[in-house]
Amino acid sequence: MLDSLSLDQLRVFIAIADYGSFSAAARRLYRAQSAVSNAVLNLESVLGVKLFDRSGWRPQLTDHGHALLVDARAVLARADQLKARALGLTQGLEAELSVVVDVMFPTMQLLDLATRFRHAFPDVLLRLCVEVLGGVPERVLSGEYDLGIQGSLPDITPELTGHVLPEIALTPVAAPDHPLSSQRKITNDMLREHTQIVLTDHSGRTKGRTFSVFSDLRILTADLGSKRAMLLANLGWGFMPRSFVEDDLSSARLSELDLAERQPRTRSMPLIAVHRTDISLGPARKWVLEMLLTTDKKPTLRRS
Repeated sequence: MLDSLSLDQLRVFIAIADYGSFSAAARRLYRAQSAVSNAVLNLESVLGVKLFDRSGWRPQLTDHGHALLVDARAVLARADQLKARALGLTQGLEAELSVVVDVMFPTMQLLDLATRFRHAFPDVLLRLCVEVLGGVPERVLSGEYDLGIQGSLPDITPELTGHVLPEIALTPVAAPDHPLSSQRKITNDMLREHTQIVLTDHSGRTKGRTFSVFSDLRILTADLGSKRAMLLANLGWGFMPRSFVEDDLSSARLSELDLAERQPRTRSMPLIAVHRTDISLGPARKWVLEMLLTTDKKPTLRRS
């Protein structure tokens, strides 16, 4: 019997409950009152319960009616969502958007992006992933992810188009009781004498290459959270995104090291949004790129 239930019957049911009478619902729906009455009678027959008590001047929801009204609203909401998603798909809107970001990408910026995306595209599934170094372009090139935010790895793979984003500040830090924390004008030779905690790449794209590594004594990790934990535990020193350790510096859980020499690559890290050149960008992808870019026009990098 439930196969004969229709969305129109549910709309009539909700309209009567919302506007208080069959006549008011009929006016709101631009229907004859008899059509509204018949729709409710048919719905009650399909469901096998009375939805309204009609003994008074105005119809009153029965206990069953109150309970089923919640479900009716949910069914219509899902139906409207289905129609909106189908319309979006016919207009080129993606059903899903997947973004892989470098581990150095600021967490709060990622949360803000996800929040804004959810409001802008409530019907598009957003899938996020965090990677290190070559893991970002590798996942984009494979087609597993639509967009990437590449940070630690400075190279742009030929098959990718890159959009330059604002750089993120890097800070050399160590625990307060680390030997380097009490030193001033720390030289590169002094850095080499102490264990450096370094992010490592599982993708193999950076094999044989190092970035901002000064010491042969190293602890390797692929996770920024574990790197911070090791720094706090005084297992070594390392470069961290300023935003990631701001609270640790303010509370003196970590100390900023006073380096005598700071090459540009140790002061800040460029971020580059990448996507495959051979794939067109849908509305959601374009929106994410616009959110990532500043109001100032940044260059687009395309390698051939």
